[in-house]
Amino acid sequence: MSGHSKWSTIKRQKGAKDAARGAVFTKLGNTIAVAARNGTDPTTNFSLRLAIDKAKAANMPAANIQRSIDRVKDKDAAQLTEVMYEGYGPGGVAILVECATDNINRTYPEVRSAFTKHGGNIAEKGAVAFQFDQKGMIRITETGDDVLLKALDAGAEDVTEEDGESIVYTEAKELARVRDALNDSGLSITEAELTYVPNNVVEINDAATAGKIMRLMESLEDIDDVSSTHVNFDIPEEILANV
Repeated sequence: MSGHSKWSTIKRQKGAKDAARGAVFTKLGNTIAVAARNGTDPTTNFSLRLAIDKAKAANMPAANIQRSIDRVKDKDAAQLTEVMYEGYGPGGVAILVECATDNINRTYPEVRSAFTKHGGNIAEKGAVAFQFDQKGMIRITETGDDVLLKALDAGAEDVTEEDGESIVYTEAKELARVRDALNDSGLSITEAELTYVPNNVVEINDAATAGKIMRLMESLEDIDDVSSTHVNFDIPEEILANV
């Protein structure tokens, strides 16, 4: 699972930079609006609560958050559709691209163009997704045996450590329960979301290939309609430093 968590860390660093200039708010707003379709009360809609928590962590203004929630009530607002695109990048790495869009005829060409320009290609539905399992992912600021024991007691499937944090994985349907249990135990949770974890990780040891992959991923993440990306690659730190 290290490949997934490392890419998640890179995305968070990029997201922090984007948030500084407000570029991430469109993505967060779309995620909130999609989640709100299953209920506008975050106390009873866990997906909405996660989306709001993520928006608050990025310092998204409360007014923007409320507008995104109210979008589901606005009959004149363009309604969003969730769509997953699958593809392969340089080196044959597998990539899933989650989107929330009000115009698939705009989004698909943008995603396809990003793959094509950076040495990848869009794949048929199901050609890539089978290499991933949907999991709950919880990021915690603390590390050590205490976190491990609390996570396992709460029902976690796995716990890894990276960059001074613990990353807890759960069954998708158990995310809400495990998150609340860990929160009640006093641990500091910085992020919780549903994600796609690869069954096997491809290690990229060639700087040229790694550079192409990172440019592809950055291009995908720069598309407003892209809400999240999931990958099966791992790039060692010494290679990443030369990209």
